[in-house]
Amino acid sequence: MEKEEEAIGYLDKVLEDEDDSEPGTPTSPVSPFLAGEKVDAGKGLEMRKLVLSGFLASEEIYINQLEALLLPMKPLKATATTSQPVLTLQQIETIFYKIQDIYEIHKEFYDSLCPKVQQWDSNVTMGHLFQKLASQLGVYKAFVDNYKIALETAEKCSQSNYQFQKISEELKVKGPKDSKESHTSVTMEVPLGRSLASVPFQDLLKHTPADHPDYPLLQDALRISQNFLSSINEDIDPRRTAVTTPKGETRQLVKDGFLVELSEGSRKLRHVFLFTDVLLCAKLKKTAVGKHQQYDCKWYVPLADLVFPSPEESEHCPQVHVIPDHELEDMKMKISAIKSEVQKEKANKGQSRAIERLKKKMFENEFWLLLNSPAIPFRIHNRNGKSYLFLLSSDYERSEWREAIQKLQKKDLQAFVLSSVELQVLTGSCFKLRTVHNIPVTSNKDDDESPGLYGFLHVIVHSAKGFKQSANLYCTLEVDSFGYFVSKAKTRVFRDTTEPQWNEEFEIELEGSQSLRILCYEKCYDKTKLNKDNNEIVDKIMGKGQIQLDPQAVQTKNWHMDVIEMNGIKVEFSMKFTSRDMSLKRTPSKKQTGVFGVKISVVTKRERSKVPYIVRQCIEEVEKRGIEEVGIYRISGVATDIQALKAVFDANNKDILVMLSDMDINAIAGTLKLYFRELPEPLLTDRLYPAFMEGIALSDPAAKENCMMHLLRSLPDPNLITFLFLLEHLKRVAEKEPINKMSLHNLATVFGPTLLRPSEGESKGHLTLASDIWSHDVMAQVQVLLYYLQHPPISFTELKRNTLYFSTDV
Repeated sequence: MEKEEEAIGYLDKVLEDEDDSEPGTPTSPVSPFLAGEKVDAGKGLEMRKLVLSGFLASEEIYINQLEALLLPMKPLKATATTSQPVLTLQQIETIFYKIQDIYEIHKEFYDSLCPKVQQWDSNVTMGHLFQKLASQLGVYKAFVDNYKIALETAEKCSQSNYQFQKISEELKVKGPKDSKESHTSVTMEVPLGRSLASVPFQDLLKHTPADHPDYPLLQDALRISQNFLSSINEDIDPRRTAVTTPKGETRQLVKDGFLVELSEGSRKLRHVFLFTDVLLCAKLKKTAVGKHQQYDCKWYVPLADLVFPSPEESEHCPQVHVIPDHELEDMKMKISAIKSEVQKEKANKGQSRAIERLKKKMFENEFWLLLNSPAIPFRIHNRNGKSYLFLLSSDYERSEWREAIQKLQKKDLQAFVLSSVELQVLTGSCFKLRTVHNIPVTSNKDDDESPGLYGFLHVIVHSAKGFKQSANLYCTLEVDSFGYFVSKAKTRVFRDTTEPQWNEEFEIELEGSQSLRILCYEKCYDKTKLNKDNNEIVDKIMGKGQIQLDPQAVQTKNWHMDVIEMNGIKVEFSMKFTSRDMSLKRTPSKKQTGVFGVKISVVTKRERSKVPYIVRQCIEEVEKRGIEEVGIYRISGVATDIQALKAVFDANNKDILVMLSDMDINAIAGTLKLYFRELPEPLLTDRLYPAFMEGIALSDPAAKENCMMHLLRSLPDPNLITFLFLLEHLKRVAEKEPINKMSLHNLATVFGPTLLRPSEGESKGHLTLASDIWSHDVMAQVQVLLYYLQHPPISFTELKRNTLYFSTDV
């Protein structure tokens, strides 16, 4: 009896306290963040502070309102265990469902943000707080799913229990303004009335500079919150109440996206959904016009039964048809050509039907590229013996999925089998819950969306800190291209250290890219740890991070230094961006004593040779120790090494050969490409450029051969001999394609524009859109070199026998 009286007395005290003041009244009438402080609205960062200050004031009120809602919960629970309960525990938990969790989320957020605003300075960062707030949407989702039953329970309890009815009336808490439900619910108004709808993501973004570290985090938080808010504003499927875990908890969607599955020997595009306790692989059903789209479940694996086989345990990968690189590059060219046609049609105000037809064709080609380009295996295994294989384009993406699954597996999970009804309900929820709505291809983008960056991103990877023990460490760089991510550069391995100092610069070609990813690895030298899916040693990812490539932020002439945090590791890097029209200019050198930017005829005359010394030495070194290097001429060399080689060749330094023998082979390959790129006019000359473009377009094989060979013989002697010398080298490189993965087409793609692109004065008649990396001109330039590689003219060796050409040594 004493326990009962104590609990009932506490309830009475709550009611007395509530008579003194309205629930949710802030402790002070004026928020301390707004009092006595003037903010210059004309300054972005000051406006940012003003937005945050106003938001904190309303957040303070919101937290007090939540506290008021929670106030009667404790005494109600205390009476629930007595012989005279006001409500049962189940009723209490239903009515107050997730209010405590929502309160704790916002209290933690407020306590973290408050000191940042109070101690304001221009360098303050708080984007991660808003990103974390947005990432906790599962709590709101569970609250919304419980909304209807909470209303019904509160209504019944008010009608049958006088004490609870009195509590409801005294708290003066009503349902949402637009709700037709009873006003007696004690749970609905505050959480639904505010939640994420009033978080000022848009205002913060508006007054946050694009180069501020918070900008991409706020963008991500806005995207997540918009997806969530749009999903809860839709009509709630009545079957959704059945979407719960076997333990009775609400099942939440953690991650989803499009992946390529290798199924029955062929590639299939799947939409994969990771819930808190299950991984579900689905495909979008084909539906009749006007009907709602639905997903068809292909398979699912409870997380309690899901394992990742270690490399040595993994069975051999089934035979996969790998699309040759040149076919992928051909498709990129076709996509860009169609994109150019769409832009021209729009500029000329062409018929919408023609534009739609072009867009449909572009989507088909992009879909083919998305389906056939991934090659990185990601295998998951069910304890029942069944395994599934996805092919991904990025190690970053593979790591994201693995980490998300392993994080969920740390919880107490149970194995289960879904009934047909449960599986139908779960699959039915996917359409509304999904966060990734469209296949990631550019033809799905709206016209006003950013087309990304086209040109060259210069990145210096400086150093890294935060490693707990010494390791062999290196970094890789990835950028998105045609809807998927590809690896573009790799630092050297820094051995046995906790603080690697790479200081390596890379030049990365961008193809409509919007993001840069940095991954840090620990190098594994244990050959027993081979991945049987791709026969490569698996290096351990120590950390990974991603930044947005905002055009306004990166398009500056100056280097921008930044730090990216990844799992406690901090990697310091710098970057700057150069547009294609700026980076591809042929600028003659002011110093004619060097070799870069100097006419090839001047260099060969000075050296008394037919092939420039720099070309001969770089090719000799590549053939000596780089002809079997994977991606030779395609993989970026370290820019600082290339500049160092450029300087010694320009100065004709006597230590050139020693330096070459010690230099990374990709840097030497990069130096050779840079030499041809910086010639004041292309190797195949400005004068003949239009004729080469016309000749390669001829359809009659005999006429084309006659024209192309005539044009070759029309080149000046140094240009012709150097071209033949390079041509034979590239053919020797292509002979090693099974090892180095560089086909004739790959090499033509790398060298074609370099050898043919006209100088600035001659290129005005051939200008294309700066964003169109695969313009018709570029396609033709590649085709010209590929033609000569596939239809060899007189060989360099035969030419050398002619004393007319070789009166001097080469």
